[in-house]
Amino acid sequence: MKDLRRITLVNHNPALESRDWDCSPEAASRIIFVRSVAILKYALKNAVAELNRDVERVVIDRGATAGECLDLLARLPDAFHGDVLIVRQDGPGFLSASSRGDGRVLYPLSADDIEFYLITHGMLVEERVRMSA
Repeated sequence: MKDLRRITLVNHNPALESRDWDCSPEAASRIIFVRSVAILKYALKNAVAELNRDVERVVIDRGATAGECLDLLARLPDAFHGDVLIVRQDGPGFLSASSRGDGRVLYPLSADDIEFYLITHGMLVEERVRMSA
């Protein structure tokens, strides 16, 4: 059976405590884990440009250096218009989003902002359950 949900590509640091990602069939988007930022760049390019997949967002959750994140942002495929959420090791991070005109904008986010983003988009199991109770 083909999964028609939009895709979220997630890179996270396996040495750190993982979030409780919602990978269930009822989740808002299909979460696919990618081991490294180098593979993430390749996966994003192939998924969007070559395979015409609907990638909604990319999340780098404490899994890359600042240089790797900047390199990813600089090399995003032109056809990708989704969000890129970057979470730093210490909790805060950045959100890169498509702008109304040409290009992208970069917003600084606190750790609470990041949690809000993940909860709002239904990517975490316990938060979605807690909010519905």
